[in-house]
Amino acid sequence: MLRTLIVGLGRAGLGLHVPVLMRARSTAVDMFADHPIVGVDPGNAPLARQREDLLIVDSLARARELLDPAQTVVHLCTPPAVRAEVLRDVAALGFRRILMEKPLAGDRGALQSILHLAREHELRLSVVAPWLHSALTRRLVQIVADGGLGAVRSVSVTQHKPRFRRSLGSSSHTSAFDVEAPHAVGVLLRLLGDAQVCGATCADLQVGKVTVPRMGGARLELLHDGGTRSEVVSDLSSPVRQRRIVLDMAGGSVVGHYAVGQDDDFAQLEITRDGHTVREVLRDDSLTSYLTRAYRRFVDDADADADDLDLHVRTVQLLDEAKRLAAGAHEAVPPHGGRTAHKEATVHAS
Repeated sequence: MLRTLIVGLGRAGLGLHVPVLMRARSTAVDMFADHPIVGVDPGNAPLARQREDLLIVDSLARARELLDPAQTVVHLCTPPAVRAEVLRDVAALGFRRILMEKPLAGDRGALQSILHLAREHELRLSVVAPWLHSALTRRLVQIVADGGLGAVRSVSVTQHKPRFRRSLGSSSHTSAFDVEAPHAVGVLLRLLGDAQVCGATCADLQVGKVTVPRMGGARLELLHDGGTRSEVVSDLSSPVRQRRIVLDMAGGSVVGHYAVGQDDDFAQLEITRDGHTVREVLRDDSLTSYLTRAYRRFVDDADADADDLDLHVRTVQLLDEAKRLAAGAHEAVPPHGGRTAHKEATVHAS
Protein backbone atom coordinates (compact mmCIF):
# COMPACT_ATOMS: atom_id res chain seq x y z
CA MET A 1 0.00 0.00 0.00
CA LEU A 2 1.16 3.50 -0.81
CA ARG A 3 1.50 6.69 1.18
CA THR A 4 1.16 10.21 -0.21
CA LEU A 5 3.37 13.30 -0.10
CA ILE A 6 1.89 16.51 -1.51
CA VAL A 7 4.50 19.12 -2.43
CA GLY A 8 2.87 22.51 -2.90
CA LEU A 9 -0.08 23.48 -0.69
CA GLY A 10 -1.87 25.97 -2.89
CA ARG A 11 -5.11 25.65 -4.80
CA ALA A 12 -4.13 22.43 -6.58
CA GLY A 13 -2.56 20.68 -3.58
CA LEU A 14 -4.96 21.58 -0.77
CA GLY A 15 -8.00 22.56 -2.79
CA LEU A 16 -8.10 19.67 -5.27
CA HIS A 17 -5.72 16.80 -4.48
CA VAL A 18 -6.47 16.42 -0.77
CA PRO A 19 -10.29 16.12 -1.04
CA VAL A 20 -10.06 13.89 -4.11
CA LEU A 21 -7.54 11.64 -2.36
CA MET A 22 -9.92 11.34 0.58
CA ARG A 23 -12.65 10.10 -1.76
CA ALA A 24 -10.29 7.70 -3.53
CA ARG A 25 -8.95 6.32 -0.22
CA SER A 26 -12.46 5.53 0.93
CA THR A 27 -13.29 3.46 -2.16
CA ALA A 28 -9.93 1.83 -2.98
CA VAL A 29 -8.68 0.82 0.46
CA ASP A 30 -6.33 -1.81 -0.95
CA MET A 31 -4.08 0.84 -2.56
CA PHE A 32 -3.68 3.45 0.17
CA ALA A 33 -1.83 3.01 3.46
CA ASP A 34 -3.86 3.93 6.54
CA HIS A 35 -1.68 6.93 7.43
CA PRO A 36 -2.18 10.69 7.08
CA ILE A 37 -1.20 12.46 3.89
CA VAL A 38 2.03 14.39 4.38
CA GLY A 39 2.19 17.90 2.95
CA VAL A 40 4.95 20.45 2.49
CA ASP A 41 5.15 23.83 0.77
CA PRO A 42 8.81 24.39 -0.22
CA GLY A 43 10.12 27.82 0.72
CA ASN A 44 7.00 28.78 2.66
CA ALA A 45 5.93 28.38 6.26
CA PRO A 46 2.99 25.98 6.64
CA LEU A 47 -0.17 28.06 6.55
CA ALA A 48 -2.87 25.39 6.50
CA ARG A 49 -4.22 24.05 9.76
CA GLN A 50 -3.15 20.57 10.78
CA ARG A 51 -5.81 17.92 10.32
CA GLU A 52 -6.17 14.33 11.38
CA ASP A 53 -5.82 13.16 7.78
CA LEU A 54 -3.11 15.69 6.76
CA LEU A 55 0.27 16.17 8.45
CA ILE A 56 1.97 19.38 7.32
CA VAL A 57 5.74 19.56 7.77
CA ASP A 58 8.20 22.41 7.21
CA SER A 59 10.64 20.82 4.75
CA LEU A 60 11.18 18.05 2.25
CA ALA A 61 13.92 16.69 4.51
CA ARG A 62 11.41 16.30 7.35
CA ALA A 63 8.95 14.63 4.98
CA ARG A 64 11.68 12.17 3.99
CA GLU A 65 12.19 11.23 7.66
CA LEU A 66 8.51 10.29 7.90
CA LEU A 67 8.14 8.47 4.59
CA ASP A 68 9.70 5.50 2.79
CA PRO A 69 10.26 6.64 -0.84
CA ALA A 70 9.73 3.06 -2.04
CA GLN A 71 6.17 3.19 -0.70
CA THR A 72 5.27 6.81 -1.45
CA VAL A 73 3.64 8.71 -4.30
CA VAL A 74 4.65 12.37 -4.56
CA HIS A 75 2.09 14.86 -5.88
CA LEU A 76 4.11 17.75 -7.32
CA CYS A 77 1.69 20.70 -7.15
CA THR A 78 4.19 23.56 -7.34
CA PRO A 79 3.93 26.28 -10.02
CA PRO A 80 5.31 25.41 -13.48
CA ALA A 81 8.14 27.93 -13.17
CA VAL A 82 9.78 26.08 -10.24
CA ARG A 83 8.67 22.54 -10.95
CA ALA A 84 11.95 21.25 -12.42
CA GLU A 85 13.90 22.61 -9.43
CA VAL A 86 11.55 21.01 -6.91
CA LEU A 87 11.53 17.74 -8.84
CA ARG A 88 15.33 17.69 -8.59
CA ASP A 89 15.09 18.04 -4.79
CA VAL A 90 12.41 15.34 -4.55
CA ALA A 91 14.40 12.92 -6.71
CA ALA A 92 17.57 13.54 -4.68
CA LEU A 93 15.70 12.31 -1.58
CA GLY A 94 14.94 9.00 -3.28
CA PHE A 95 11.31 9.45 -4.30
CA ARG A 96 10.53 7.84 -7.67
CA ARG A 97 6.73 7.77 -8.11
CA ILE A 98 5.72 11.29 -9.14
CA LEU A 99 2.36 12.80 -10.09
CA MET A 100 2.97 16.13 -11.85
CA GLU A 101 0.32 18.84 -11.99
CA LYS A 102 -0.41 20.05 -15.50
CA PRO A 103 1.28 21.32 -17.52
CA LEU A 104 4.26 18.99 -17.35
CA ALA A 105 6.53 22.04 -17.73
CA GLY A 106 6.22 25.75 -18.43
CA ASP A 107 8.51 25.83 -21.47
CA ARG A 108 10.84 23.69 -23.57
CA GLY A 109 13.86 24.37 -21.37
CA ALA A 110 12.10 23.21 -18.21
CA LEU A 111 10.68 20.27 -20.12
CA GLN A 112 14.15 19.07 -21.08
CA SER A 113 15.30 19.42 -17.46
CA ILE A 114 12.37 17.34 -16.24
CA LEU A 115 12.89 14.62 -18.84
CA HIS A 116 16.61 14.51 -18.02
CA LEU A 117 15.83 14.12 -14.31
CA ALA A 118 13.35 11.37 -15.11
CA ARG A 119 15.99 9.42 -17.03
CA GLU A 120 18.79 10.09 -14.55
CA HIS A 121 16.80 9.03 -11.47
CA GLU A 122 14.54 6.47 -13.19
CA LEU A 123 11.45 8.41 -12.18
CA ARG A 124 7.99 7.14 -12.97
CA LEU A 125 6.08 10.23 -14.03
CA SER A 126 2.36 10.74 -14.41
CA VAL A 127 0.76 14.06 -15.38
CA VAL A 128 -2.51 15.03 -13.71
CA ALA A 129 -4.88 15.17 -16.68
CA PRO A 130 -8.55 14.88 -15.68
CA TRP A 131 -9.85 15.75 -19.15
CA LEU A 132 -7.95 12.87 -20.73
CA HIS A 133 -9.58 10.49 -18.23
CA SER A 134 -13.00 12.11 -18.48
CA ALA A 135 -16.07 10.09 -19.39
CA LEU A 136 -16.95 12.88 -21.82
CA THR A 137 -13.58 12.62 -23.59
CA ARG A 138 -13.95 8.85 -23.88
CA ARG A 139 -17.37 9.37 -25.44
CA LEU A 140 -16.01 11.93 -27.90
CA VAL A 141 -13.20 9.58 -28.93
CA GLN A 142 -15.80 6.86 -29.50
CA ILE A 143 -17.98 9.12 -31.64
CA VAL A 144 -15.06 10.18 -33.84
CA ALA A 145 -13.77 6.61 -34.17
CA ASP A 146 -17.20 5.18 -35.04
CA GLY A 147 -17.47 7.45 -38.05
CA GLY A 148 -21.24 7.63 -37.92
CA LEU A 149 -21.19 11.42 -38.22
CA GLY A 150 -18.48 11.42 -40.86
CA ALA A 151 -15.19 13.26 -40.76
CA VAL A 152 -14.39 16.00 -38.26
CA ARG A 153 -14.22 19.33 -40.08
CA SER A 154 -13.22 21.55 -37.14
CA VAL A 155 -13.17 21.60 -33.34
CA SER A 156 -13.44 24.54 -30.97
CA VAL A 157 -12.89 24.52 -27.21
CA THR A 158 -14.13 27.29 -24.92
CA GLN A 159 -12.59 27.54 -21.44
CA HIS A 160 -13.92 30.59 -19.60
CA LYS A 161 -13.86 31.38 -15.89
CA PRO A 162 -13.33 34.39 -13.62
CA ARG A 163 -9.83 34.11 -12.14
CA PHE A 164 -9.27 37.55 -10.67
CA ARG A 165 -8.39 36.79 -7.04
CA ARG A 166 -5.78 34.13 -7.79
CA SER A 167 -4.19 36.07 -10.63
CA LEU A 168 -4.00 39.27 -8.57
CA GLY A 169 -2.76 37.56 -5.42
CA SER A 170 -0.31 34.97 -6.72
CA SER A 171 2.44 34.60 -9.30
CA SER A 172 2.08 30.82 -9.47
CA HIS A 173 1.17 31.09 -13.15
CA THR A 174 2.80 33.50 -15.56
CA SER A 175 0.69 32.86 -18.66
CA ALA A 176 -2.96 32.13 -19.36
CA PHE A 177 -1.72 29.37 -21.67
CA ASP A 178 -0.76 27.37 -18.55
CA VAL A 179 -4.14 27.53 -16.75
CA GLU A 180 -6.88 25.89 -18.84
CA ALA A 181 -5.32 25.36 -22.26
CA PRO A 182 -3.26 22.25 -21.32
CA HIS A 183 -6.51 20.35 -20.71
CA ALA A 184 -7.87 21.25 -24.12
CA VAL A 185 -4.67 20.68 -26.11
CA GLY A 186 -4.31 17.18 -24.69
CA VAL A 187 -7.86 16.30 -25.71
CA LEU A 188 -7.40 17.77 -29.20
CA LEU A 189 -4.25 15.73 -29.74
CA ARG A 190 -6.08 12.62 -28.55
CA LEU A 191 -9.01 13.27 -30.90
CA LEU A 192 -7.27 14.61 -34.00
CA GLY A 193 -3.60 13.62 -33.80
CA ASP A 194 -0.48 15.75 -33.85
CA ALA A 195 -0.64 19.41 -34.84
CA GLN A 196 1.27 22.61 -35.51
CA VAL A 197 0.48 26.03 -34.07
CA CYS A 198 -0.88 28.38 -36.71
CA GLY A 199 -2.08 31.24 -34.50
CA ALA A 200 -1.87 32.42 -30.89
CA THR A 201 -2.65 35.51 -28.82
CA CYS A 202 -2.46 36.25 -25.10
CA ALA A 203 -3.99 39.19 -23.21
CA ASP A 204 -3.24 40.91 -19.92
CA LEU A 205 -5.68 40.88 -17.01
CA GLN A 206 -6.82 44.43 -16.31
CA VAL A 207 -8.55 45.33 -13.01
CA GLY A 208 -8.84 49.07 -12.55
CA LYS A 209 -5.29 50.43 -12.66
CA VAL A 210 -3.75 47.03 -11.96
CA THR A 211 -2.43 44.93 -14.83
CA VAL A 212 -1.37 41.30 -14.55
CA PRO A 213 0.69 40.48 -17.65
CA ARG A 214 -0.43 37.57 -19.82
CA MET A 215 -3.17 36.41 -17.41
CA GLY A 216 -6.31 37.83 -19.04
CA GLY A 217 -6.86 35.10 -21.57
CA ALA A 218 -5.42 33.14 -24.46
CA ARG A 219 -6.36 31.99 -27.94
CA LEU A 220 -4.66 29.14 -29.79
CA GLU A 221 -5.21 27.80 -33.31
CA LEU A 222 -3.89 24.39 -34.38
CA LEU A 223 -3.62 22.66 -37.74
CA HIS A 224 -3.62 18.89 -37.28
CA ASP A 225 -1.77 16.46 -39.50
CA GLY A 226 -4.97 15.26 -41.13
CA GLY A 227 -5.91 18.79 -42.17
CA THR A 228 -8.46 19.48 -39.44
CA ARG A 229 -8.29 22.84 -37.69
CA SER A 230 -8.97 23.37 -34.00
CA GLU A 231 -9.18 26.39 -31.75
CA VAL A 232 -8.88 26.92 -28.00
CA VAL A 233 -10.24 30.12 -26.45
CA SER A 234 -9.76 30.83 -22.74
CA ASP A 235 -11.04 34.00 -21.04
CA LEU A 236 -9.88 34.31 -17.42
CA SER A 237 -11.86 37.52 -16.91
CA SER A 238 -15.19 36.02 -17.92
CA PRO A 239 -18.21 36.58 -15.64
CA VAL A 240 -19.30 32.97 -16.17
CA ARG A 241 -17.73 29.52 -16.15
CA GLN A 242 -17.80 27.45 -19.31
CA ARG A 243 -15.90 24.37 -20.46
CA ARG A 244 -17.33 23.48 -23.85
CA ILE A 245 -16.07 21.54 -26.84
CA VAL A 246 -17.80 21.67 -30.24
CA LEU A 247 -17.11 19.22 -33.05
CA ASP A 248 -18.33 20.27 -36.49
CA MET A 249 -18.64 17.02 -38.43
CA ALA A 250 -19.65 16.18 -41.99
CA GLY A 251 -22.90 14.55 -40.86
CA GLY A 252 -23.83 16.71 -37.88
CA SER A 253 -22.38 18.27 -34.76
CA VAL A 254 -21.37 17.30 -31.24
CA VAL A 255 -21.37 19.70 -28.29
CA GLY A 256 -19.84 18.59 -25.00
CA HIS A 257 -19.84 20.41 -21.67
CA TYR A 258 -17.21 19.37 -19.11
CA ALA A 259 -18.04 19.77 -15.43
CA VAL A 260 -17.18 23.32 -14.35
CA GLY A 261 -16.88 22.85 -10.59
CA GLN A 262 -16.29 20.42 -7.74
CA ASP A 263 -19.87 20.72 -6.53
CA ASP A 264 -21.41 18.86 -9.49
CA ASP A 265 -19.34 16.22 -11.29
CA PHE A 266 -21.55 15.69 -14.34
CA ALA A 267 -20.79 16.34 -17.99
CA GLN A 268 -23.31 16.82 -20.78
CA LEU A 269 -23.29 15.92 -24.46
CA GLU A 270 -25.54 16.94 -27.35
CA ILE A 271 -25.38 15.06 -30.65
CA THR A 272 -27.19 16.63 -33.59
CA ARG A 273 -27.91 14.67 -36.77
CA ASP A 274 -30.49 15.49 -39.48
CA GLY A 275 -31.89 18.31 -37.39
CA HIS A 276 -32.54 16.04 -34.39
CA THR A 277 -30.60 16.47 -31.14
CA VAL A 278 -30.02 13.76 -28.55
CA ARG A 279 -28.77 14.80 -25.11
CA GLU A 280 -26.70 12.67 -22.74
CA VAL A 281 -25.75 13.33 -19.10
CA LEU A 282 -22.58 11.60 -17.89
CA ARG A 283 -21.26 11.10 -14.36
CA ASP A 284 -17.75 12.44 -14.71
CA ASP A 285 -15.60 12.59 -11.56
CA SER A 286 -12.55 12.67 -13.80
CA LEU A 287 -9.89 13.68 -11.26
CA THR A 288 -10.83 10.84 -8.92
CA SER A 289 -10.82 8.49 -11.91
CA TYR A 290 -7.35 9.68 -12.90
CA LEU A 291 -5.84 9.41 -9.40
CA THR A 292 -7.30 5.97 -8.78
CA ARG A 293 -5.91 4.73 -12.11
CA ALA A 294 -2.49 6.25 -11.46
CA TYR A 295 -2.19 4.72 -7.99
CA ARG A 296 -3.38 1.35 -9.28
CA ARG A 297 -0.63 1.34 -11.89
CA PHE A 298 1.93 2.34 -9.26
CA VAL A 299 0.75 -0.51 -7.00
CA ASP A 300 0.99 -2.91 -9.93
CA ASP A 301 4.51 -1.59 -10.61
CA ALA A 302 3.53 -0.27 -14.03
CA ASP A 303 4.34 3.12 -15.50
CA ALA A 304 1.44 5.25 -14.32
CA ASP A 305 1.35 7.45 -17.40
CA ALA A 306 3.19 5.39 -20.00
CA ASP A 307 0.48 5.83 -22.63
CA ASP A 308 0.15 9.61 -22.23
CA LEU A 309 3.60 11.00 -21.43
CA ASP A 310 4.47 11.66 -25.08
CA LEU A 311 1.17 13.50 -25.45
CA HIS A 312 1.97 15.72 -22.44
CA VAL A 313 5.44 16.42 -23.83
CA ARG A 314 3.89 17.48 -27.13
CA THR A 315 1.35 19.65 -25.30
CA VAL A 316 4.17 21.58 -23.60
CA GLN A 317 5.98 22.02 -26.92
CA LEU A 318 2.86 23.39 -28.63
CA LEU A 319 2.03 25.75 -25.76
CA ASP A 320 5.63 26.99 -25.68
CA GLU A 321 5.38 27.74 -29.40
CA ALA A 322 2.05 29.52 -28.77
CA LYS A 323 3.64 31.74 -26.11
CA ARG A 324 6.46 32.66 -28.48
CA LEU A 325 4.00 33.45 -31.26
CA ALA A 326 1.79 35.50 -28.95
CA ALA A 327 4.82 37.50 -27.81
CA GLY A 328 5.25 38.73 -31.37
CA ALA A 329 1.80 40.31 -31.52
CA HIS A 330 1.34 44.01 -30.78
CA GLU A 331 -2.26 44.48 -29.68
CA ALA A 332 -4.32 42.14 -27.48
CA VAL A 333 -7.67 40.89 -28.60
CA PRO A 334 -9.81 39.81 -25.61
CA PRO A 335 -11.07 36.24 -26.09
CA HIS A 336 -14.68 37.43 -25.64
CA GLY A 337 -14.30 40.17 -28.24
CA GLY A 338 -14.54 43.92 -27.69
CA ARG A 339 -11.94 46.61 -27.21
CA THR A 340 -8.88 46.82 -25.01
CA ALA A 341 -6.21 49.42 -24.53
CA HIS A 342 -3.45 47.23 -23.15
CA LYS A 343 -0.67 45.60 -25.13
CA GLU A 344 -0.46 41.98 -26.13
CA ALA A 345 1.39 40.00 -23.49
CA THR A 346 5.09 39.37 -24.04
CA VAL A 347 6.26 35.92 -23.01
CA HIS A 348 9.93 35.16 -22.44
CA ALA A 349 10.55 31.46 -23.06
CA SER A 350 13.90 29.77 -22.88
